[in-house]
Amino acid sequence: MRKGKWVKKFFGRAGALLMAAILVSASALAGCGGSGSGGGSGSQETVSSGRSTVLGSGSKKIRILSGSENRELEPVLSQYADKNHLQIEMTYEGSLDIMRDLGEKDFAYDAVWPASSIWMNAGDSLHRVKHAQSIAINPVVFGIRKSLAQELGFVGKEVSVNDILDAIMAGKLRFCMTSATQSNSGASAYLGFIQALAGDTDVIQKEDVEKQEVQDKLRELLSGIDRSSGSSEWLRDMFVKGGCDAMVNYECLIISANKELEQAGQEPLYVIYPYDGLSIADSPLGYVDQGDKESEERFLGLQEYLLSPDVQSQIQKTGRRTAYTGINEENKSVFKSEWGLQPDRVLSPFKFPDWSVIEECLNIYQSQLRKPSLTVYCLDYSGSMQGEGNEQLMKAMEQLLIQENAEKYFLQASADDVTILVPFDNSVRDVYRSDGDAQNMKALYDTLQSLFPDGGTDMYTAMEQGLQEMKNYDLSKYNPALIVMTDGQSQDYYDQFEEEYLQDKSGIPIFSIMYGDADSQQLDQLAQLSNARVFDGREDLVGAFQKVRGYN
Repeated sequence: MRKGKWVKKFFGRAGALLMAAILVSASALAGCGGSGSGGGSGSQETVSSGRSTVLGSGSKKIRILSGSENRELEPVLSQYADKNHLQIEMTYEGSLDIMRDLGEKDFAYDAVWPASSIWMNAGDSLHRVKHAQSIAINPVVFGIRKSLAQELGFVGKEVSVNDILDAIMAGKLRFCMTSATQSNSGASAYLGFIQALAGDTDVIQKEDVEKQEVQDKLRELLSGIDRSSGSSEWLRDMFVKGGCDAMVNYECLIISANKELEQAGQEPLYVIYPYDGLSIADSPLGYVDQGDKESEERFLGLQEYLLSPDVQSQIQKTGRRTAYTGINEENKSVFKSEWGLQPDRVLSPFKFPDWSVIEECLNIYQSQLRKPSLTVYCLDYSGSMQGEGNEQLMKAMEQLLIQENAEKYFLQASADDVTILVPFDNSVRDVYRSDGDAQNMKALYDTLQSLFPDGGTDMYTAMEQGLQEMKNYDLSKYNPALIVMTDGQSQDYYDQFEEEYLQDKSGIPIFSIMYGDADSQQLDQLAQLSNARVFDGREDLVGAFQKVRGYN
């Protein structure tokens, strides 16, 4: 490890422009139909902490809080916005965030468009949602490298969740999946696993997930997860970059990934529809009634357009279904049989239980069943963090380390989780460790409270220390991640760090949180190196920490 102390340098903030480029690139990659997600004629894109896109122009506006999977429909929305001389502002959040926002008294949107009705129904505690209708249908499926699917005997046959579990227990299958407590695709897949493993039950009950036999099988199945994510679209992008053999995701995102894989000369994924635990995202678009009749009329016009036969056909071309009974003849070529896709399949999803049961299932997943997390936080305690920066950092750590706070966002630690803190300035201050015990996690928080920001910035040595700490653990038993938060710029010893990281061969993802005058280019280098991502915490540092925590 380098012993020298590095001096902090401050430069002008270039992060906003680079972050915009990153988000535009991500939206283009994440489209379900592979056609890109540009705003269309007359559209413009703005980037904020809520990841908003404004489509069209005009004095009238429709504001929609949407799941990120709807980015691919921006060209369809732009056509309507341009024709009707209005703006459609799409703000993208995860399904659970949408659920929580919908329950707030002050709701800053005209409509809500989550991946599944379960989040709309659970969040509409004030009973304001009306005119809700499904715009598209997306089954949550397994995509497995075709040669591996053939080796497992999955090609050309009906596959059950138990068949998948057998492959995992035999050490033949590993996969990536979004977090069940942060993303609809992960939650839907997890509930499908419970439905299948619980046996003969029409609807999951609390006692089903509390059975020891079911929990043992779920824990074994979830142990097959190699990488996790808080976003379905980002999981797809990560998979395309390489490193995994299978992923659980929306059918449309598997189609999109396969198009890119084949264009790059790589092996495509073969789609598996688990017949005993198939879940469906029904993509409901609903109006949030806050007493504005003109807004309601604008919404109804947009919804009517999206449900019209011609537009429904356009939506099918993106890889989405619009009915449970199959695909229109003119769009069947999108659903290639050689990829295992079944355009004529009649979808028979299981019935979701009541929210109280779902909530119990999610809590058990987070606290008992998921693969344990091994998380190293490299936290900037340089002098520039004095004042507001340190206050925001402590608020973020309060939400993650104080377990009654973390539980509100399904981010609580399990008993087997390991959390390591590496506070740094121009050198590593110290290293602090904890298991998932609530009192021990609080002790970490108390330790941070006693630290005072001072000195320069050396994030590379802190990250080296974090990676060294991880060598003390069997990484195959954890979902590992290194999370670095900085508000400045380290002297550029990236080349040396890159060399040491590649020699290590652990492939640990390095997520970073940008704050203050942090050099976004340095952070993006780390994301590219480790197939991870950068989170912008300049407007909401607490929210950025909550989001990044959902990625392992």
